[in-house]
Formats: sequence, structure tokens, C-alpha cells
Amino acid sequence: MSAALTLATPEHFDRLDSLVAAFHAEEGIALTDEARAAGIQPLLDGIPHGAAYLIGPPRAPIGYIVVTFGWSIEFGGMDGFVDELFIRPGVRGRGIATEVLLALPRALGEAGVKALHLEVSHENSVAQRLYARAGFKLRDGYALMTRQL
Repeated sequence: MSAALTLATPEHFDRLDSLVAAFHAEEGIALTDEARAAGIQPLLDGIPHGAAYLIGPPRAPIGYIVVTFGWSIEFGGMDGFVDELFIRPGVRGRGIATEVLLALPRALGEAGVKALHLEVSHENSVAQRLYARAGFKLRDGYALMTRQL
């Protein structure tokens, strides 16, 4: 199984939307179809604030990853945030997510991104091990805090 990445474009909407819906159902994220589409479509249209990648063959992807972009004085430039990463349950455990999390940061680094961040549940030890294998580390003394607007 290959973790080949394809930058998602408008023609990939239906495939990406079904993967996002599956991930949201698994994680208990409640969004209407319209709200989910509003979150996905700008990424496919080329909004400069993020990108969605299909994992595997674009005609039958096995997952996706979305990275959003920001700016960090601390890290000296553009940074990224892994907003969502999903691999279909039937193909998990084969190293695909690890391959993605090793390849994409290299490519983003070559494009000038200085740091890549993500969040993970304290209870999700499987994901924590995955992220650690890919070089992500907890930042001592820091916690992600959110204020929904």
C-alpha cells in the first residue's frame, strides 16, 4: 500500500467529502453536510490558508490529510497545523499514516514551512505513538487552548 499524496482539487470533492464524513462520524464531530462542504470547498479551490491531500490513488483514496497554514514569530516564519488525518479502518496498521507524516513535512519544509503542529487526545495512545514515530513531540509547559467564535 502506498501513501502517495495528491493535492485535492474541486474534481475530488465527492471522494474527499465522503472520507471527511467517515472521519467525523468516527470522532463524533457533528456537522451538517452544508457546513462540512463549506470547510472543504475553499481548500479545493486553492485558498492559500491550507491544503487537502488525498492519500493513495485519487480515484479510490484510502485517506486524507488537511494542513492549514499560519505564521509564527517563534518558529521564524510560516507554520502548519495538521487539521485532520484519516486512514480508512480497513487499511490502518500498515504504516501508511507514518509514511504520510514523514513525507509531507519534508515537502512542506522544502517549501519554507518552519514547523508543523497537531493536536491529539490525551486518551489516544495509538495516535500519540504514531505521531512520536513521525517526529512530533509534546511541548513542555504548553497546552492547546481554543475559543470558538
